[in-house]
Amino acid sequence: MGIRFGPAGLGSTKDAEKTLEKYSKLGLEACELAFTHGVYIKNKEDAIRIGKKARDLGIRLSIHAPYFVNLNSAEESKKEATKKRILDCCEVGEWLGAEIVVFHPGYYSEDREESYKNIRDGIIDIMKEIERRKWNIKIGAETMGKVNVFGSIEEISRLVNETGCGFCIDFAHILARDKVVDYEKVKKIFPQKNWHVHFSGIVYGEKGEKHHKTTEKEEWITLLKNLPKDKDIVIINESPTLVEDSVEGLKLSKKIY
Repeated sequence: MGIRFGPAGLGSTKDAEKTLEKYSKLGLEACELAFTHGVYIKNKEDAIRIGKKARDLGIRLSIHAPYFVNLNSAEESKKEATKKRILDCCEVGEWLGAEIVVFHPGYYSEDREESYKNIRDGIIDIMKEIERRKWNIKIGAETMGKVNVFGSIEEISRLVNETGCGFCIDFAHILARDKVVDYEKVKKIFPQKNWHVHFSGIVYGEKGEKHHKTTEKEEWITLLKNLPKDKDIVIINESPTLVEDSVEGLKLSKKIY
């Protein structure tokens, strides 16, 4: 049990191994590859090489799927394209030996329950394909920071319970969406032993998230004091200064956690 820290970014394929070495020297033990604008690792050999380096250094890898996905699109072609984008990430993730592909589930339509069912069914389809291909990687639905976007903690927990998918608890998003983080509630509805977490400073308004910002020391302290002690937790930092922030979180955790 314990916490691993790492940034939401690895950079270019060419420099990936050197970047991982740099992260390891800083004490970081996690890294999330940002496929947010598309899957940029195309070559299987490159992925296997990067994955081996990460394992040798004791760094756990994860992937963030592209932003332009929506499992609740009114257009069937867009739903199918979303599934393909997530599965493309899963394929590369399998080559890398990554543990989870984090994704944004989708947007609300007028009927929120119908939105939930469409997203749930899309996740089930993706998981069936992962099983068919005998992949080990998981997909994780992320808690979202805007009030008009699907992804409250209750909705993500329900998806996990009904589909068996993984999850990503983004505490910055929860704060932006709910204006407060009810840590006890989060612990209750996510009883699983393994937590994949996103965290950073965040600027928000009435409608939720505006943008991420550098994580302040007090924000790290609040998080670390409230995290459960009986779980295996990976914390990925998504701030503009993600490497420095990850190191700061690591240093503070040794004093607080």
